[in-house]
Amino acid sequence: MQRNKNIKGLYVISDDILTPKFELLSKLKLALLGGAKIIQLRDKISLDEEIIGLANEIQKLCIEFGATFVMNDRFKLAIEQNYDGIHIGKSDYENFASIRKNFDGIIGVSCYGNLDQAKYFELNGADYVAFGSFYSSPTKPDSSLVPIDILRKAKEQLSIPICAIGGININNIDEIICTKCDTVAIISDIWKNANIEQISKTYTEKLNF
Repeated sequence: MQRNKNIKGLYVISDDILTPKFELLSKLKLALLGGAKIIQLRDKISLDEEIIGLANEIQKLCIEFGATFVMNDRFKLAIEQNYDGIHIGKSDYENFASIRKNFDGIIGVSCYGNLDQAKYFELNGADYVAFGSFYSSPTKPDSSLVPIDILRKAKEQLSIPICAIGGININNIDEIICTKCDTVAIISDIWKNANIEQISKTYTEKLNF
């Protein structure tokens, strides 16, 4: 499979409540029609065998739209199915070397507010790193807030793409865009909107810098 490693633009992430499995594909298609470039399946409640079929369909949909599919956390499934990408958090830091060894796709790592951690993962083969939350997040209300300036520092000190995530919406995204980060991950503000395709287009236009 030819990997699209251009981690840039609108990055949308599914949510167990806002994008239930029975309507996930239709909602993702609307976001892709609106210009989303990266789709992450983030399912914290299902077993692998309960979502493998859906994940495979999302991968096909992303290929159709020239987008990148990223599986959250479930690295064994992503390696087995050869998905475009994997995204891991701190609970899987210890598995990073093994994942990199066994997976030739895109690996993204959540680094929260830790630039030194991001440098470490860049040095060891991460394809992009994510920082946040920057604002109070409806999907992660207990997340610690991170200063936006870390995005500017990361752009100066890292060579791989930078993703901003956490509480970002249409009212505060301009502050994030000013940092020149490569991609912005949105959850609630996309899926709660009555017109997913249009709000995705709005974000896509803003992120076309």
